[in-house]
Amino acid sequence: MQLSTIIGAKGATVVTIQPDATVADLIAMLAEHNVGALVVSADGRTITGIVSERDVVHTLSHGPEALQRPVASIMTTHVFCAPPEAHVEELMHVMTEKRVRHIPVTDPEGILLGIVSIGDVVKSRLGELEGERQALLEYITKG
Repeated sequence: MQLSTIIGAKGATVVTIQPDATVADLIAMLAEHNVGALVVSADGRTITGIVSERDVVHTLSHGPEALQRPVASIMTTHVFCAPPEAHVEELMHVMTEKRVRHIPVTDPEGILLGIVSIGDVVKSRLGELEGERQALLEYITKG
């Protein structure tokens, strides 16, 4: 299954946060949107970085004053992105190898088109496996 299919099913909305927003703002947005990561972007289209719950926990381990730090100071700047025509299997390998849970989907110019989480990948893979199981059951029972 291609990532474009997942984005089509779940929607292309990506919650972004400004690089100069505070960690406190970040926490509020993560909770409000019930997501595990936000793309850091000044314009909502280009990717400056990505920031996750892990980044927040690590930052807060330094004390409550970290809540006032800018998101840009805690974000990951080397963001693994994928094109919409990439396949789920490829993404599974990247997510496992690089230990990332969220991968933005971008066009060839780097414009943000969507985001795929490990949960999205697992859900799509389970759907594929269920389809294969159904096909095998039909084959066995009719043959």
